[in-house]
Amino acid sequence: MSSGSRRATRHQQEKDDEVPQWIPGLGSDKPKPRTLGTSFFGYVPDAFVEKTPYLPSERTADSAKKQAELEKSTGQRSESASEISEQDATLQRDMDASSDEGVVTEEVIVPRRVMSSAAEPWNTDALDGVREVACCLVNNALSSASSFVDAKDPSRCNRGHRISVMSAQNRLLIKGGRVVNDDMMQDADVYIEDGVIKQVGQNLHIPGGTKVVEAKGRLVMPGGIDTHTHMQLPFMGTFAVDDFYTGTRAALAGGTTMIMDFALPQRGESLVEAYHRWRAWADPKVCCDYALHVGVTWWSPKVAEEMQELTEDLGINSFKMFMAYKDTWQLGDADLLESFKRCKELGALAQVHAENGDAIKENSKKLLSMGITGPEGHEMSRPEEVEAEATNRACVLSNQVGCPLYVVHVMSKSAADVISAKRKQGYVVFGEPIAACLGTSGKHYWHQCWRHAAAHVMGPPLRPDPDTPRYLMDLLANGDLQATGTDNCTFTASQKALGKDDFTKIPNGVNGVEDRMSVIWEKGVVSGKMDPCRFVAVTSTNAAKIFNIYPKKGRIAVGSDADIVVWNPNATRIISAKTHHQAVDFNIFEGMEVHGIADYVICHGRVVVEEGELRVQSGMGKFVPTPAFCPHVYGRVQDRDRAHAPQKVERAPYDGPVAQLNSQSQGLVTEHITAVQQENFYTRGAQLNDKSPKRPSVKVNNPPGGKTSGSFW
Repeated sequence: MSSGSRRATRHQQEKDDEVPQWIPGLGSDKPKPRTLGTSFFGYVPDAFVEKTPYLPSERTADSAKKQAELEKSTGQRSESASEISEQDATLQRDMDASSDEGVVTEEVIVPRRVMSSAAEPWNTDALDGVREVACCLVNNALSSASSFVDAKDPSRCNRGHRISVMSAQNRLLIKGGRVVNDDMMQDADVYIEDGVIKQVGQNLHIPGGTKVVEAKGRLVMPGGIDTHTHMQLPFMGTFAVDDFYTGTRAALAGGTTMIMDFALPQRGESLVEAYHRWRAWADPKVCCDYALHVGVTWWSPKVAEEMQELTEDLGINSFKMFMAYKDTWQLGDADLLESFKRCKELGALAQVHAENGDAIKENSKKLLSMGITGPEGHEMSRPEEVEAEATNRACVLSNQVGCPLYVVHVMSKSAADVISAKRKQGYVVFGEPIAACLGTSGKHYWHQCWRHAAAHVMGPPLRPDPDTPRYLMDLLANGDLQATGTDNCTFTASQKALGKDDFTKIPNGVNGVEDRMSVIWEKGVVSGKMDPCRFVAVTSTNAAKIFNIYPKKGRIAVGSDADIVVWNPNATRIISAKTHHQAVDFNIFEGMEVHGIADYVICHGRVVVEEGELRVQSGMGKFVPTPAFCPHVYGRVQDRDRAHAPQKVERAPYDGPVAQLNSQSQGLVTEHITAVQQENFYTRGAQLNDKSPKRPSVKVNNPPGGKTSGSFW
């Protein structure tokens, strides 16, 4: 070994000794577990556990794919497996010795034609059908690219390994920012490799060829999770105009890196078939990760069986029941109870759209008969108390069977107060306000422009009380409400015009998936109601915990997915339909100036938004299964069931007299009741007053109140 090599090795060893225990060493496939008290984040249970399991079908396909790639790779390479391993180890040692701590070098990428289908960052293994060896040029080790490239085969390095044309996207360093999680903030760098966070801290060991994102003066936060969207939903005779491509593209532009959509079967339709239809719509189009809730729009033993299949085999852990939309999706109380019981048996979370559908239908008929056909009739037919009554009823019914409950789109003070009160009573219930009710009000329903008023129609409606957004934000900041969605379900003006003569036919839905993060930052953080940690909780972390994908999602920590937002808290923008990325032609936040902009958005370790420029393609995202029996939800339920299980009272048996009933006595009772209930009944036989003298009739000429006219009074 040369003296230069010995000095480099010695220098690297000294640096390794100084590295804290929670920072993984360079070249390690898996991060070393952090110990309690050594990480600035503290201990995160199961931080390295794969929280999102492969579904059986995905695991089989993945295994088959890897086996095929291995066989193909073995046939193409002339070196033996041991020789390749030795070359990899030698290359890694050389890179370790030549890379200074914390110094990131530029990568020299050798031009190479890559098929578009192989260019997706999550499928780099598919390039030329083999797994490429990560082999990039380190500037301080090699002087030029020519000495790095094999003269005979420009696609390989001088050691025979394939050159990774994607390494700049596979390796990323977010440098100089302030990392924000739901429980703390810390100045730290974040190193990402292959879509996973590998190191968090300062003075990190970074390999050459790593792309750098400068985050000085910025907040580095987990990407947003929108818990409630309806992309390309078939509804009220038409389809939502934002599909899974335009909708998820807009989500990324605003800092949301995962959505949770709803597969809603029609009455009588198979839940499993609806699930597969939504997967077929979403998988080829999504630009970010997504999960699904499934609607229970009717009830039968078949539905109960399919709920089990969805939970155990297809990655679903939440089901939505409707208490509104009578004659289409609405369930009665008996069916609600059955669905709640089934959710608890399966370890799933029950969700409800809480409005009294019977009252809404009756109110709508009355308003239309009075000639009220415009958008204002929509809010009049669904007042606050209709939402609050259904919210209270759902809480009571779910609590009777011990099922956790998640109330979607909490739109009013009254409904929010119900949830807050029930939580104080020990109910396991979660509340979800949405961007619309936090950012605007229902006064728009009385706007003189029909198009403007109709654009705000959604169910439950926005409330005309101008204090509602502030009130709901206070509850969200204080923990009485937990997560935020958007209920993003967009329709153009021409689609809304289907109800120009009847407000009940206006398609319900508004935008929000792109602007949710900025609206909540403006109304929550800028107003002083919440700090950045609480902002992260209500826009990302709480959703990840409730739906059992934490800490894979919703946290910046070693082992978590590299879905990250570099947030500029001081920049401002004005929201407008002219500049937003959604397909809809109206924005309910039109003209609102907001602080907080996503300067960079990283999805799966790839920069997809850079200073306002989107770099996405359809199919980039993945379906994220949500496992059942979430400990954040069901850990408390199981303990509570054990603590409050009904107890039988042990007592001596009763040994006294017992009344005897027979058919004759029962017949007499029945006959007596029947006789009393006869409309025309009469007395017969001897009466008590038969022997009493009859009283003579008396004619009164001047009774009280005046003289009579000759008749008896």
